[in-house]
Amino acid sequence: MGALATPFIVPLGAFLVAIVAIVSGTLSAAHARRMKAEQRMAMLQRGMTVEQIDQLLKTTKEYDVEEGARTKDPLRSLANARRVGIILVSIGVGIVLFGSLLAAIERDRETLIVAATGLIPLAIGIGFFVDYHLQKRELARFGLEVGAELPPNNRPT
Repeated sequence: MGALATPFIVPLGAFLVAIVAIVSGTLSAAHARRMKAEQRMAMLQRGMTVEQIDQLLKTTKEYDVEEGARTKDPLRSLANARRVGIILVSIGVGIVLFGSLLAAIERDRETLIVAATGLIPLAIGIGFFVDYHLQKRELARFGLEVGAELPPNNRPT
């Protein structure tokens, strides 16, 4: 039991998990390539042409390239940036307020470290708001007005 109580057991376990993940991912990819090659060989033995095999085994990504890649909806990306910014800023403000209140209740300045921790999601959330405004400016440059009022017949009731 003494050998397992060393301070190196946790980092060693973390490295072992990482190594196992990398090795299993590599083996999985190799197995997938082997299975695809076996499928192709079986189809060739049954008399299919290479063009028929390629058409049959195409992935959805290859279809997207062939048919033209799907474009990402800029308004959805804009809404996601705004939503994530709101959530992160709210979490950051909440943690800062909680840490400040906890430090005031306990009258201990060292407890302010909790409030300082809240600055991390707050700063990331502000970064998302900056990204939101940059995306909005880019879309306005292309003539897509974001945040404009809805026409009178399309207003929600």
